[in-house]
Amino acid sequence: MRGRFGLDMFLRFAYPPNSLGYCGPSDPQLLLEVVNGGKDAADEIRHLAPAFAGAWPYLQLIGLSARLDPLDARVVEAYWIGNPLLDRVDLLEMGNSVDDRFRRRAGWDWDQVAGALIGGGRPTHSFHVFCIYPWVGLLRAGTGDRALEVLDRCRVRWGAVVGEADGSLLVESSPLVWDGRRLDVGPTRVEAVSPPLGAGEIGVGDLVAMHWDFVCQRITSRQEQELHRYHELHLAIANSSPAMVGSKLER
Repeated sequence: MRGRFGLDMFLRFAYPPNSLGYCGPSDPQLLLEVVNGGKDAADEIRHLAPAFAGAWPYLQLIGLSARLDPLDARVVEAYWIGNPLLDRVDLLEMGNSVDDRFRRRAGWDWDQVAGALIGGGRPTHSFHVFCIYPWVGLLRAGTGDRALEVLDRCRVRWGAVVGEADGSLLVESSPLVWDGRRLDVGPTRVEAVSPPLGAGEIGVGDLVAMHWDFVCQRITSRQEQELHRYHELHLAIANSSPAMVGSKLER
């Protein structure tokens, strides 16, 4: 049961960027077709997961450290949201993994990535968004609204459902803001997002995690705390660097 839940959770978080063509299989319809497909669908997700070149190596790293399958629910939760498994990942192993994947593409900005590791970065999606993706550096370089929009939507964010409208869930959450020097979390506002894929009914008052324009799943108060903790950690690391990464890294 835990294994199947891990597969489902991976799918719900991985589909939003895939639907926009940012990562994973070239045909997003493949993921939609396996949402309710039973055992055959589970096998298909396992086959497709390595195509998510951003997420998969982190899942492998966390799984190896915890002696768990990369698609075990605890491993998937650690990457997208955060949990104590992250503390088991050796800094040297994480550094070697990031080095293997990104040093050549980072070029002269590799020292900035190394600094993020030394600063306590953990192998979560927020680390990848704020410390590996090019968008923090591009924001500082003056690309403005587009870079801020991508950072805001690509991070996994949290909020509370306050209503529904036209098939969308209305969620009260806090966007990223940029003052010309620092990224921060701004005042709350209500955003309209698509309901999750195959994750059961979501109602008013539920805490949820969101990725791009989708609610991914309902989350507990513990998960909200973990998500907030690692989000703030990696946001602080990004803010401590004058230019976290360059413009050539893989999205």
